Amino acid sequence: MTTRGASFALFLSTLASFVFGFSGLSQATDDIWGTDFQAAVTPTMVEITNLYDLLFIIITVITLLVLALLIFVMVRFNHKANPTPSTNSHNTLLEIVWTAVPVLILVVIAIPSLKLLYAADRNPDTEMTIKAIGHQWYWAYEYPDHGDFTFDAYMIPEADLKEGQPRLLATDNAVVVPVNTKIRLLVTAGDVIHSFAMPAFGVKLDGVPGRINETWFEVTEPGTYYGQCSEICGTGHSFMPIEVRAVEKAEFDAWVKKAQDEFAGLEQENAPLRVAAAQ
Repeated sequence: MTTRGASFALFLSTLASFVFGFSGLSQATDDIWGTDFQAAVTPTMVEITNLYDLLFIIITVITLLVLALLIFVMVRFNHKANPTPSTNSHNTLLEIVWTAVPVLILVVIAIPSLKLLYAADRNPDTEMTIKAIGHQWYWAYEYPDHGDFTFDAYMIPEADLKEGQPRLLATDNAVVVPVNTKIRLLVTAGDVIHSFAMPAFGVKLDGVPGRINETWFEVTEPGTYYGQCSEICGTGHSFMPIEVRAVEKAEFDAWVKKAQDEFAGLEQENAPLRVAAAQ
């Protein structure tokens, strides 16, 4: 095999390893190529997906149009086909068109983009609040509207995983939320900057020490969903996942009653764990 052939084979094997090796790492999609979003389970993520589809159509049309123009220019105006080039230097109509068309395209993109940014920022009609606090390297959660109980969520070590629990994503305590309920999410941090990211929810919000950032979500499908800290926050950055379990409202109410008893005094019980995590 020639050097060029060996290099090409190495490129293909590297590309295949990237595509097939990374597509299943994060519960993202059943798509074998890993090219799609996670299935949308909130109104925000539905709109994000719709905007992405619109942008994909626009950039595909633009790419094909530019390709067609390049091919036309190469064929029609090469030296053999057009030995005597035109001396025209301006075309008023053409200049107006290639200025106006991009402006119109940007307007078409801007209108749904701005509407989505506004809608995803916050919702005045939320029905409950959850506060997420990032720590090195775990998440703590507060339910101020349901007795103000608090609990911590640590990644389950690989040796302790049960069947069906994904590696690096399952936690010992899941965030439980009711479906079809508008939930205000407050995110902050206790040490360094973290980022609360739930791809299926269309939520990604930084937690900054000394600040409280706000967003919202409404899960429409019962199930268990996973996310991770998306801000490089130290050596344990990849070991602070997020697990959210969406259940029917009756099941959520039953869980709240149980959690109020289970997590009473948890702050004192978990103090040694926090010291160990920090070390």
